[in-house]
Amino acid sequence: MLSVGDLAVCFIYATLLESSSQIFLLKVDKMATLIHTLADHTDDINCCAFSSSCLATCSLDKTVRLYSLNNFTELPYSPLKGHTYAVHCCCFSPSGHALASCSTDGTTMVWDTRDGRRLAVLEQPGGSPVRVCRFSPESTYLVSGAADGSVVLWNAQSLKLYRSGNAKDGSLVACAFSPNGNFFVTGSSCGDLTIWDDKMRCLYNEKTHDLGVTCCDISSQPVSDGERGSRYFQMASCGQDNQIKLWLILFADSVGIELKYKCTLSGHSAPVLACAFSYDGQMLVSGSVDKCVIIYETNTGNILHTLSQHTRYVTTCAFAPYILLLATGSMDKTVNIWQFDHKQACSGNIIENESKIAVENWSEEDVLAWLHAQGLTDLVGIFKMNNIDGKELLNLTKESLTNELKIESLGLRSKVLRKIEELRMKMESVSVAIPDEFLCPITRELMKDPVIAADGYSYEKDAMENWINNKRRSSPMTNLPLPSLLLTPNRTLKMAISRWLETQQEHSETT
Repeated sequence: MLSVGDLAVCFIYATLLESSSQIFLLKVDKMATLIHTLADHTDDINCCAFSSSCLATCSLDKTVRLYSLNNFTELPYSPLKGHTYAVHCCCFSPSGHALASCSTDGTTMVWDTRDGRRLAVLEQPGGSPVRVCRFSPESTYLVSGAADGSVVLWNAQSLKLYRSGNAKDGSLVACAFSPNGNFFVTGSSCGDLTIWDDKMRCLYNEKTHDLGVTCCDISSQPVSDGERGSRYFQMASCGQDNQIKLWLILFADSVGIELKYKCTLSGHSAPVLACAFSYDGQMLVSGSVDKCVIIYETNTGNILHTLSQHTRYVTTCAFAPYILLLATGSMDKTVNIWQFDHKQACSGNIIENESKIAVENWSEEDVLAWLHAQGLTDLVGIFKMNNIDGKELLNLTKESLTNELKIESLGLRSKVLRKIEELRMKMESVSVAIPDEFLCPITRELMKDPVIAADGYSYEKDAMENWINNKRRSSPMTNLPLPSLLLTPNRTLKMAISRWLETQQEHSETT
């Protein structure tokens, strides 16, 4: 695994000279690129959350805003208004059709994400400010936790109070459900982590952060304990003590609840306000008062990225499901959207040309990411429910889409079949991997008109001009300020790409 130093230095593949211009062609593993900044809120960002098709953000400005993942435009009915004081937290139901938000006004509101209608106003007993809310994985329950330590379990279908309880000490500021929905964890300002079952019985309590817990999250992927071969849920917690701690939770009838400390992750120099696992559990992101976002590899604890784009405290961070997008929010009133150049090429190209995976070997997650990239987000739930992997994707027919997957829309069925055919053709046309230095770092596509920017990197001209026209003044590769907006044609690289294309054409004709 690459260290921070390795990521900073990268690998220099070639240095080409043309006149006085020096061209660096670099290959970076798992690079995180800032692709969009949302600046619609008028006060501090408190929370952000993803569904399979939307991003929600909430703020001290009393509003909740929703954006499409296709182009990050705000949805027509956004912002959602109704809270009379600051909105502290927001979360989607597993289907993405409902959104919950909670506020200092003592309420948790539930919204229909299809049209922005407010479905319910759930009043916390005692009217205490509500700091956190979470849906259970099966949409059975909605939890709300408040400043007075009260915990309420709401029936997510009837939107009526089901059970309630109280934490041992302090305000409730964090909550996370286990992937199977059998239990949930709350964190308090006094530093306690408490594990509850779905009957609101307190199963376990431990003081974990001396100065108070600020956030916690449970990975959707279980892990094995090498000592006994048991399957554990992995949890992360962070706090005012500048620390991020990893825990293993075993929930079994024979032993009850077992909470096992795993390790402490270092890197932040100030209180850590947020932490979240990626969908596959392989990465953990954290945000801090030190204004930095750190992304760790979960298995090793190694730091993969340190992002320092925000100018004030980072208060929230969240990974998108199925695709490698990350949102980070701050007291600087902005939400940054980051994209990872990882094995399943995030910029819309699911088949990354260098580490290409044959479609028939795609996992279910790869297929879901492909649906997102093709604008077929509405089908994610259906494909997930039917466990469609790459091999099954290629075997889909008009009949199976109609009879087995129950896709009623003729237009949608036609689009799926057309995209699958395009995918087949694309796979057949790719005889060899395209050298990474020929790909634009922004679009991850073969460059036609490469230019050199002031950061020393080469980009596709249109992509870099669009980057600059969107008022971005930082390097797409380093996130550092660009000393100049001058773009110089990279004729040497353009000639090299042309020669490579000619070679591929000759090879194709001979075979």
